[in-house]
Amino acid sequence: MGAHKSKLNPQAINELSEKTKFTPEEIRHWHDGFLKDCPTGKLTKNEFAKIYNQFFPHGDPSAFAAFVFNVFDENGDGSIEFEEFLQALSITSRGRLEDKLEWAFRLYDLDNNGTITRDEMLQIVKAIFSMVGNHANFKDDDNTPEKRVDRIFNLMDTDGNGELSKEEFLQGAKQDKSIVQALSLYDGLV
Repeated sequence: MGAHKSKLNPQAINELSEKTKFTPEEIRHWHDGFLKDCPTGKLTKNEFAKIYNQFFPHGDPSAFAAFVFNVFDENGDGSIEFEEFLQALSITSRGRLEDKLEWAFRLYDLDNNGTITRDEMLQIVKAIFSMVGNHANFKDDDNTPEKRVDRIFNLMDTDGNGELSKEEFLQGAKQDKSIVQALSLYDGLV
């Protein structure tokens, strides 16, 4: 998948179809759109943030967009190539709950050390609050980033060590629908 390829060859399309939940026709459609928006074949962090700005004109999505960008950029080269884009889109839009939660865990685990600290979760939740601006109606027990993080940790941190292991995160999110909803405020935005 070179940066300047204008067409995907049939082998590449078949490989992507096996790796994702998209049909060959959908892959061609997504690829055409990707190249229209990113003629270089790569999406930069700045371009990614501009996309989020279009969806959230009343808030500041720049911090959240940067966090999501880092998860999409699997190889860490500072840009999102089509294959990375399509694989992340496949998980976030068509993946099983387990796949989506694994992806969400990677989003919240900012330092990639296998656990989510309160600070990491607070950074993401603050970014979400900033992104949606004053246009979201939150319940009283969820109306600040700190309250939301406290509620999530009270429910998920079963060993009380102040951080969430992947197992705690996955189990907690599966058992409490309100947590899945709280965590998936960004669902469909990526």
